[in-house]
Amino acid sequence: MITVERLSKQLNLKVIGGEQGLETPISLAQINRPGLELAGMFEFYEQDRIQLIGSKEITFFWWLSETDQDIRVKMMFEILPPAFVFSKHAEIPEVFIKYANEFKVPLLKSQQRTNELFSKILQTLGEALAPRTSIHGTLVDINGVGVLIRGKSGIGKSEVALELVRRGHQLVADDRVDVYESIEGVVVGEAPPILQKYLEIRGIGIVNVVQLFGASAYKESKRIMVIVDLLNFENTVDYDRLGLEDVTERIFNTDIPNVKIPITAARSVPTLVEVAAMNARLKHLGTHMAKEFTEELTKNIQSKTKHPKK
Repeated sequence: MITVERLSKQLNLKVIGGEQGLETPISLAQINRPGLELAGMFEFYEQDRIQLIGSKEITFFWWLSETDQDIRVKMMFEILPPAFVFSKHAEIPEVFIKYANEFKVPLLKSQQRTNELFSKILQTLGEALAPRTSIHGTLVDINGVGVLIRGKSGIGKSEVALELVRRGHQLVADDRVDVYESIEGVVVGEAPPILQKYLEIRGIGIVNVVQLFGASAYKESKRIMVIVDLLNFENTVDYDRLGLEDVTERIFNTDIPNVKIPITAARSVPTLVEVAAMNARLKHLGTHMAKEFTEELTKNIQSKTKHPKK
């Protein structure tokens, strides 16, 4: 849930009136621009949305008579929308302040232009109201690639994250990752407030990566671009050795690449996770190294078949 007060703080909006309604919850990640309502047409008034007023709406407002201004603004407020937000170049008429205070509907002012403000409100509400779930794992940002590391308890996820942070990468969340889908195709992970900046290392305890390595060691949230599952090595399992299969896992409505890394004492797991991240980024940019290798190998074999040595 997100309240009008939280939205105003996140977007640096100034409260002009209706302060008593700042705790009003916002239930829809949508916006209404009340141009038709100012013209007197309320049949389609979407009063359960944030009401955004820009320079176009306010210019039309000044064309109305004082009587129509009062009547229509009162009608917009008395249905109790969550809030009215004015963009940078939209002057706030006194009648809006009057009814904002009377009906306890927050009246907010932004220093952003209408289009930019529209996008910011949508993004903020979309993230706050998106369905969420929690995943047991560790999320790190490796050179811009969000890597969700999973595995059985005690397999070493936090230790891998600690080494990656020591190498200059960033911790996002350890042990529990809260995830949401900001838009279809983009799943974002973050730490619960109480766990932000912390890693649990068996034998050492809880460590704060910011205090150990500096502010650059931590990132508040990150898009998950690859899932890495750490597995105990088993001789009986036939692991993928070429990497031709593009395995994915669906979170909400988004398919995310999934890599499984078997662990042995001789393998440097942090390095393998780094390579998995870099490989995922290359695939995202259109370069598939395993497929390129097999294509070159096939061409080589075909060439030798056509032109055998005498």
